[in-house]
This record gives sequence, structure tokens and C-alpha cells, in this order.
Amino acid sequence: MMFLLYISVGFLIYTSFILGMNLIDFKGLKNTIVPDSSEKPKVSICIPARNEASVIERCVTSALKQNYPNFEVLVLDDQSTDGTGEILNKLSGIINNLIHIKGKEKPNEWLGKPWACHQLSEAASGEILIFIDADVWLAEDAIPKAVSELSTVDAITVWPEQIVESFWEKQVIPLVYFALYTLLPSRYVEEAPKWLPSFLRKQLAPKFAAACGQFIAFNKKAYSKINGHESVKDQIIEDVELAKTIKSSGLTLKMLHGVDSVFCRMYSNDSELWNGLRKNFFVGFGKNAVLFLLMSVLHLIVFVAPFFTFIYGFQVNSVELLIWSSFSLILLFSQRAILNFIFKWDIYSSFTHAVGVLWFQVLGIQCLIDHFTGKSVSWKGRNLD
Repeated sequence: MMFLLYISVGFLIYTSFILGMNLIDFKGLKNTIVPDSSEKPKVSICIPARNEASVIERCVTSALKQNYPNFEVLVLDDQSTDGTGEILNKLSGIINNLIHIKGKEKPNEWLGKPWACHQLSEAASGEILIFIDADVWLAEDAIPKAVSELSTVDAITVWPEQIVESFWEKQVIPLVYFALYTLLPSRYVEEAPKWLPSFLRKQLAPKFAAACGQFIAFNKKAYSKINGHESVKDQIIEDVELAKTIKSSGLTLKMLHGVDSVFCRMYSNDSELWNGLRKNFFVGFGKNAVLFLLMSVLHLIVFVAPFFTFIYGFQVNSVELLIWSSFSLILLFSQRAILNFIFKWDIYSSFTHAVGVLWFQVLGIQCLIDHFTGKSVSWKGRNLD
């Protein structure tokens, strides 16, 4: 039992170090002063939309209100069946700066989102392409900030301020950001670790790639160099694969957070939450079942076991168990409290981190069943295999 606690505490000390690095390096979109329009590159805000009737108007109207002098908004209705097209028809009829595109039939070799983004890129006329999801909405200065960041790199990705409302959203969504902040130093997304031998840096740079497809932006020349979304046409987690392609091509990528600038509510009910993460949880591990199971066991040891050892320590009156369990729980609660503060989440969910971990354990079982039985996973009315 003590051995498990040693693992838990050791892992949390290590991740606390990475979290500390990210508190310094993982910055938000910067405030910027907008110069005259003659100095500003044209921006194309590209929004793929399939069955997004409940959110598309908020997304589009926020994109159209940008404090930026030279931009266009393109929305592709990817053969929606829920009224999304009708809403876009209404908006495009009264707003000149909105370009409404009706999506073409998806080729068999493409997945839905890459295909929609590819069509948007072909219609866009901007020097900068910014792709945002339909469940995202923007503060008025989001695009000027993004353009400013793109003046020094080839592409940026922004992790939005996630709005969580239901009980399970509060337990589950923060764990995605928790993993990001405690496992991947953001500085290595932008440049390869200096401690790597020089002959390995280019080869291993894509291993440190990460991106959030809810907001990803490119200078158009860089987008063309990597062959855009066509290079990831059959990838479920197309955002991460784009990031890997950017880095393997020798281009530069910067990762930022969007607190106070870019907002998103990923899923509006428990069913969407389950199915949305079900489609990409196992894929995120490269469909490596051994790695997937090992990480599952590690999460149980690090984030769940200390609660039980703490209770057991009281029952057997073991000071050693109580001390080590307390140390583990304090580290965990501190890490979560820091992230909850940054992203304005309910501080109380810091103390229910293990609930979210157990939710993912159940989801992991479902993903393995899907994988080994060959069960098809669908999203927005399309199969993803």
C-alpha cells in the first residue's frame, strides 16, 4: 500500500513541476493595438457547422463583431438536418460580411470535419485562416490578438475558456485541461527541448505537438505548405495531427489559452459529453491498448487510491499512511485549484477530481469494447470508421 502512495506522490511532484513551467509559459492571447487597415492582413474566419442549430447564431454573430478592420466570416453548412442551414440563410440575407457555403457530399476517404474545413479553405480569400468550431464564441478583440500572435509564428492554437454548467461537465471537462497542463510543457510545443541531442530534435519535435481544433489559425502560406486539412483528411483527432504535421514540416506553432477572449461550451448534455469523448479518447492513445490500460492503472493509483489509503489509515491508526495520503491529496487539490482559478471553474470541483477520473475509467472500458468488437462510433449522424 505504501508503494502505491510513493508512486502517487512521486508522479504528482513531477506533474507539479510541469504545471509550474506552464504557469510561466502557457500564456493567454495578448492585448494589442489595432493599426490602420492598410497594415492589416485579411483574415478569413472559417466555421464548419453540422447540426449546430442551438449554437451557430451565437458563434457567427460574435465572429462578425470583431474589432478588426479587414476580415470575412465563412460558414459551411455540412449537410445539416436540424435547421442550421435555415439559420444561416437568415443571417446571410441580412449581413454582408457573412459567406454561407453549402457543403458538398463527403468523399469516402474523408472524415466530416477535415472535409468541411478543406472546403472552407478553398473559398477563403484571407492571408490568415482561422478555424473555429460552431460551439465557440469570441470576445471582440480575439481576432486582433490572434493576428498579433501570428506575426511571429506560422500557426497558433488557442485552448478556449471552457464553460461548464452541469454536474458531469464540471467533473469531466477540466480533466482534459488538467492533463494538458500537467503533462506537456507548452514551451516544447513551440520549440524542441534543448536537452534533446541536436540530431534528434527535428525527429522528435512532433512528439511534443498538441492543438485544440476549437480554435486553430494559420498563415496561409504555412497552411498551403502542409497541404492543409487534406493532410489529415482521415484523422479523427485532426487538430493534433495538424500540429504534428506543422512541426514535422519545420514550421512554428504556438499554444495559448483563451481566457477572456475565446469561449466554448463543448457539450450541452450528458449524452453529448459521453459520445463526444467516446469518439476520440482511445484514438488519442494511438489505439494502443497496452498504453491505454497502463495509463488507466496509473490514474487509479495516483488520483483515486490516496482517498482509500487515507480512510484506511484512520481505521488502522497508521500515521505513515495518513501523512503520505495527505501529501498526495494536498498536491492533487492544489493543482486542480490552480487550474480552476485560471479557467474560472467552480473551486469545489477541485475536491471531486477522482469522480471525473472514475468517469473516464468507465468511458475507457466502453472504448475498448468498441475497439475489440469492431463497433462503429458515430458523431453528428456520421460513422467515424
